[in-house]
Parts: sequence; C-alpha cells; structure tokens
Amino acid sequence: MTARSITRRRILVITVKIVSSVAAFIGIFFLAWILFEVIKRGFQSLNPAFFTRLPTPPGVEGGGIANAIIGTSIMIFLATITGVPTGIFAGVYLAEFGQYTRLGSFIRFSVNIMMGIPSIIVGLFVYTLLVLPFGNFSGYAGAVSLAIIMIPVTARTAEDMLNLVPSSLRESALALGAPRWRVTLGIVFRAAKTGLITGTLLAIARVSGETAPLLFTALNSPYWPSSLTHSTPNLTVTIFNYAMSPYQNWQQIAWGASLLIMTAVLFLTVIARFIFKGPQK
Repeated sequence: MTARSITRRRILVITVKIVSSVAAFIGIFFLAWILFEVIKRGFQSLNPAFFTRLPTPPGVEGGGIANAIIGTSIMIFLATITGVPTGIFAGVYLAEFGQYTRLGSFIRFSVNIMMGIPSIIVGLFVYTLLVLPFGNFSGYAGAVSLAIIMIPVTARTAEDMLNLVPSSLRESALALGAPRWRVTLGIVFRAAKTGLITGTLLAIARVSGETAPLLFTALNSPYWPSSLTHSTPNLTVTIFNYAMSPYQNWQQIAWGASLLIMTAVLFLTVIARFIFKGPQK
C-alpha cells in the first residue's frame, strides 16, 4: 500500500467525521430550538382551566382543552387495543410461521409499504370507507385511521424482536413435547417482552401527533366527547385550528397543547428507550 493511498484514506475518514459531526450538530441545534420555543410559549398556558374547561368562543379569553385531551385519549386507546394486537400477531406469523412462505413475503412487503404511506392517504382511505357511507365524521373513524398507522410499526418491531430470540429456546421447548403455540406464547413472547413493549410505546408515540388522518375522520368538536359516532375533539386538529386563527388567546392555547403532546411523546420515547435498555448487569 502506497503512502498516497493511506493519505487519501485518512483525508476521507476525517472528511466523513467532520460532515457527520456538523450534520449531527445541526439536527441537535434545531431540536433544542424547537423544544425551547415550545416550552417557553406553551408553559404560559398551563393552568387548572387548561386541563378542566371547555374551549371558549372565538375572541373570549380563558377556557381550556379538556374535551380535546379526553377525545385524543379515547381514540388512542381504541387504536391501541385494535392496532397493537393485530400488529403483534402479524409479527408473530412473519417471525415464527411465515419466514419462507409466499404469504409471509407478501405480508412483509405490505408492511414495509404501509410504513412508508403518508398518514394523509390513510385518512383519505378511512374517510372513503367509514365517513362517506355514514354521512358524518366520527371518533371511531379516527381510531381506525390511527390503528392502521400503528399496525405496520408494531408488526415490524414484533418481527425483529422475535427474530432476536435464540432458536435454541424454541428447539428445547419443542423437544420436551410442548406444542408450537405454547412455545410461542410462553417462551418466545416472554424472552421478547421488552422489545414488544418498546414497539407498542413507539407506535403510540407515532400516532399521538398525527393531524392529517383526523382531519378526514374525527374532525373536531368544541363539546365533550359524549359519543364517538359524531365529530370528536382531539388535540392535533385543535392545535391546527387554533394556530391558524387570528385570536391571540387561541394561539396561546395551541402552544400549550403542542407542549402537552411533545411532553407525552418525549415521555413515551424515553420510557421505551429505558425499557429496551433493560436492567444493567
């Protein structure tokens, strides 16, 4: 190896380190800037009324977004109990039963495609499927759109986590005469429970800030979510409406709601990372 080629390699390594460091610094800088602005502007709106009262009419001071908090929580809960089990069972099939089958390859390809579909397309799909036929927006349609977004995230995570479980565990249990379903649920699931919980939390964090699908499905409402068969209040569409309004009070509430969502997403992300890290030995 000549001295010229060694020098060229060193220059290339130094250049890559500099470029990657600058890119990382730019990303961290803008992230810190966003966090600072949202915390500074949103913290002023956090008061008891913000969490307990209904929105006020346009131009009227005060009010809160208690209805949007409850509506968002209900839709995320319904999406979780629908999308997470579906995604986990899809991941189980891909990792345990359909690794080398045509159906497994098709499902894996479909999951990868679904992960790249823009959320607004999901909203349009559910709008055509559940909103137009019934003639009105609904919280159930919003929950379905969020569940569809959660399914590929959960399925991909579940497949990856189950594939990390050593095959020797499965083989040992099968050699003892345990049926395949019991091996999967009692041994493989237990070994991969940390990753499965992490995937669930990340899927919830993924849909917590979605606005586009809810614009086409749940829309919004200034009232309490007494029924999910009609327009249902939610945080993201409330932020969109309030931020675009000319009223300073609504804009301030939008900053507070943004801080609430950002805090929830960061909390879920940190918890997911902590769980995935596992206990120190």
